[in-house]
Amino acid sequence: MVHINAGIAGLVCCLVLGKRIGGYGREAMAPHNLTLTLIGGAMLWVGWFGFNAGSAVAADGRAGFAMFATQVATAAAALAWMFAEWAAKGKPSVLGIVSGAVAGLVAITPASGFVGMTGSLVIGIVAGVVASGRQRGSSTSSVTTTRSTPSACTASAVSWVRC
Repeated sequence: MVHINAGIAGLVCCLVLGKRIGGYGREAMAPHNLTLTLIGGAMLWVGWFGFNAGSAVAADGRAGFAMFATQVATAAAALAWMFAEWAAKGKPSVLGIVSGAVAGLVAITPASGFVGMTGSLVIGIVAGVVASGRQRGSSTSSVTTTRSTPSACTASAVSWVRC
């Protein structure tokens, strides 16, 4: 229901706004706003606690444990993406750190109530490194090879979890 609502809202916005005008296709237009990406990533991270901990359907130890696992895995994935990007490109980016956090949130969700600290760290590190590598490896244009986007990261993390 949430995803259908978001999809319909996006479609309505596209129809109301209409086609792009200006230099689209002729000049470089960054596909992101770093400030809004950071705000959105922070809101997503905090909101995801309710999603994972709320899945316990009780305010008990399992819910607290799911929240703890979510925090550890997400932080580990953000740092793993940062270090992987640092090793590959010579410098880390804040956008990459947010992308790693999103990958960690996606990867830990199925196991958040069932793994300990070690499992959370492993899932987070693997998600951050694999999603970072897949995002860099799947880029086909010069615009996407120079930027890390949370949506590309999420797609990479989701495809990794399905494997």
